[in-house]
Amino acid sequence: MPRSVLPARGIITAAALSLVIAGVQAAPALADEAPTTPPMVSADFYDPPAELPDADGALVRTEPLPLALSLPSIGGQRLPGTATRLMYKTTDSTGKPAAVTGAYIEPAAQWRGEGPRPVVAVAPGTMGQGDSCSASMGLERPISLNGDSVSVGYEDIAIYRLLAEGAAVVVTDYVGLGTTDRLHTYVNRIDGGHAVLDAVRAARSLPGTSITPDSRVALYGYSQGGGATGSAAELQPTYAPDVPLAGAYVGAPPANLTEVIGGIDGSALVGALGWSLNGFIQANPELQPIADEYLNEDGKAALEDLSTSCIGDGIFRYAFGRSSQWTTTGQTLGEVVDAEPAVRDVLDEQLIGTHQPATAVRVATGVQDDIVPHEQARQLAVDWCNAGGDVTYAPVQIPDLGKGLLTNHLVPLLNDQGAAISWLTDRLNGTPATNNCSTLPEQP
Repeated sequence: MPRSVLPARGIITAAALSLVIAGVQAAPALADEAPTTPPMVSADFYDPPAELPDADGALVRTEPLPLALSLPSIGGQRLPGTATRLMYKTTDSTGKPAAVTGAYIEPAAQWRGEGPRPVVAVAPGTMGQGDSCSASMGLERPISLNGDSVSVGYEDIAIYRLLAEGAAVVVTDYVGLGTTDRLHTYVNRIDGGHAVLDAVRAARSLPGTSITPDSRVALYGYSQGGGATGSAAELQPTYAPDVPLAGAYVGAPPANLTEVIGGIDGSALVGALGWSLNGFIQANPELQPIADEYLNEDGKAALEDLSTSCIGDGIFRYAFGRSSQWTTTGQTLGEVVDAEPAVRDVLDEQLIGTHQPATAVRVATGVQDDIVPHEQARQLAVDWCNAGGDVTYAPVQIPDLGKGLLTNHLVPLLNDQGAAISWLTDRLNGTPATNNCSTLPEQP
């Protein structure tokens, strides 16, 4: 490999890290100060038209997307590449058409692997539920402090590292995150999987790119994103047989939402329960009377507030609260799920691991993760192995860094990211994955 490639990779990765880390450090101190940036929502782009195309993945509109980081490279091209904002059509969990936004980035770095330049679909982790929280907006402004909302585009780190490998990247904003016509259906298995697969279709139809119909496709996702890529790997044969997959990174997946509720409640990320409930009520209106019965005024106000909030807001306003404070009965939302068969049925439909994945998968989970509990993520690997899947199980072993603080969930994201991208790059090069299902019983 030419030595000039290594500095480019280092520059891109270091710059992305510095932007996002600076945002994480600055956001709490600045959250209550006067606005430093204007609102990010562009209604002209993010407001969907009344009519959408028939085909899933069809482009609705595009526009140039200015990246927050743009540096001159040795060869004259600007790093990390050229970005295009996308809106494309998908089908939601109710079978209805939905507009989804996202971004495609054509990398400046050359692809030096086998075959034509590949494309990686990135499914973001938890961003929130407000329209200003989307990953495509995070590429333009990694740190957003508009007076009402705090958003940090932490997925930019993985995106820029993939671009440095020479892979094209398409990022989905998911159903309702960015687009102004509906709420984001947070951790909805069908919506997430469809949005990821249709992002690839949208990227393929974008004119002027270097990807071809023969370009290999891989998926990358952690946390909410890991659930979306895991779902996409299961749904691909029936929903998108035209999008064959070379591999999928499924990091810290919320595969069993009933168990995840217990991990999130009382933690720094308790606001995610509100995002989940908002999204499932929208997709399943039969849950609204149950919500009306159980939610007290504080609970209803929290759900309304969270519907326009980003992850920073959810942490600053609700961290370490208990969902029992939101209910008329004093029950936690987990206890409400146990008491209401209709709610249990909806969450049971969200279970990931009931079908063999259509591609090689790398399931990574921090063994101390208590937010997206390690045990249920490991169970996904077990279920996929039992179904005959090509599974690489990767437990990330770190010391306990504090229950409920997000550290046990976020540190494995960064610790495992290099290995995850290397694993995906091997799949994009056509190298078969190493299935370690036989040793999984001995793994933590």
